[in-house]
Amino acid sequence: MPMTFPPGFVWGAATAAYQVEGAVHEGGRTPSIWDTFCRIPGKVLNGDTGDVATDHYHRRHEDVRLMSDLGLGAYRFSVSWPRVQPTGRGPASQRGLDFYRRLVDDLLAHGIQPVLTLYHWDLPQELESAGGWPERETAHRFADYAHLVGEALGDRVGSWTTLNEPWCSAFLGYASGVHAPGRTDDAAALRAAHHLNLAHGLAARALRAVLPRTARISVVLNPNDVRALTTSPGDLDARRRIDALSTRIFTGPMLRGAYPDDLLADTAGITDWSFVRGGDTDVIKHPLDWLGINYYTPSVVSAATDNRPSPGPSPYPGAQGVAFHQPPGARTAMDWTVDPSGLYDLLMRFAREAPGLPLAVSENGAAYDDKPDGKGAVHDPERVAYLHGHLDAVLRALRDGADVWGYFVWSLLDNFEWAYGYSKRFGIVHVDYGTLARTPKASAWWYRGVVRTGRLPVVG
Repeated sequence: MPMTFPPGFVWGAATAAYQVEGAVHEGGRTPSIWDTFCRIPGKVLNGDTGDVATDHYHRRHEDVRLMSDLGLGAYRFSVSWPRVQPTGRGPASQRGLDFYRRLVDDLLAHGIQPVLTLYHWDLPQELESAGGWPERETAHRFADYAHLVGEALGDRVGSWTTLNEPWCSAFLGYASGVHAPGRTDDAAALRAAHHLNLAHGLAARALRAVLPRTARISVVLNPNDVRALTTSPGDLDARRRIDALSTRIFTGPMLRGAYPDDLLADTAGITDWSFVRGGDTDVIKHPLDWLGINYYTPSVVSAATDNRPSPGPSPYPGAQGVAFHQPPGARTAMDWTVDPSGLYDLLMRFAREAPGLPLAVSENGAAYDDKPDGKGAVHDPERVAYLHGHLDAVLRALRDGADVWGYFVWSLLDNFEWAYGYSKRFGIVHVDYGTLARTPKASAWWYRGVVRTGRLPVVG
């Protein structure tokens, strides 16, 4: 079988503002919900914060040179909302925008395509204090913010993403509470999901109004490759319920203009969905130019066989009676099973469900316990194997008809890994958190070889 990617396939890496930028008090930036959450005792491992992160704000030249050395054709980054619009309202901060203008100019000077994400979870704290994503007003504030960024950078950025993984924002932030802002309210989480959907549609409209016709607008989801433990009716129904809450709650309105009937029925005991107003789903179903798919590991579910309470608040409102199981296989440092078939399955699913819509693997990668050896080199054969397996899955999907235009490894740099602090390393570039020195790992050089040749090496 051919192991070569098609001509023009885009190779990139991805990061997020709060995870890499640091400089949280510079340039007029105000606190985000993650700045606040990090300071709640016990919420983030070791009390870590993104105050410094990897200092990308001051080291962007070095980081762009790294990308160029690796031959990357694209860099997917996010804009910090509280850096650009400190209160979440009103005019843009030109000092905040200037950082992104300089970053984009550096990328373009090195022949690297900027792929801009407007929201990667750093809601301005002032908007959360006014109610956050469970409030409809936040969606309108996001559209205003999108307009400001579009006006400032639309002349040099051709690829735009509204939201990154709205499932995490809604359900980890407002249902299970393991992410900022740390609330545990199922009804609020479902409202947040709808208002994130609405924010996507409103922002896409705002961007269309100011961007050149050639600009491409997308959203990045983390659809769950959910598998039933057995073919029993109970296990299959558990799979249906989790699929509705993790994937179809977003793809239903975004791609088809309606929430799934089974989702509404499953959650009827929590909310009557009266927060969905007439015309909302028409706004949400704004035409996309491509869809980003983030994938790390599959899920296996069954009907629960006992009535033991869950260990804590669930990120799946209305899914009581569903049990989760660890899939077999090798695991990463996140205790996630390595299974590239899940990526293939998702790509083929969206090729069927959204024919004609180009796809990108907008995040894919793995955390391992990487340490420099005595000579300062970082050998990470597990990550190389992980990337090889998942790139092979992309190749198989391409051969089977999926329209996949690009792949973005997560992540360019080791960085602040949300509630895990600095304990998990996803980067293909090692960061010494004491000195902030960057050292490309073996996986970075391996990836460079794939990027330069467009060919996946044969194993064995």
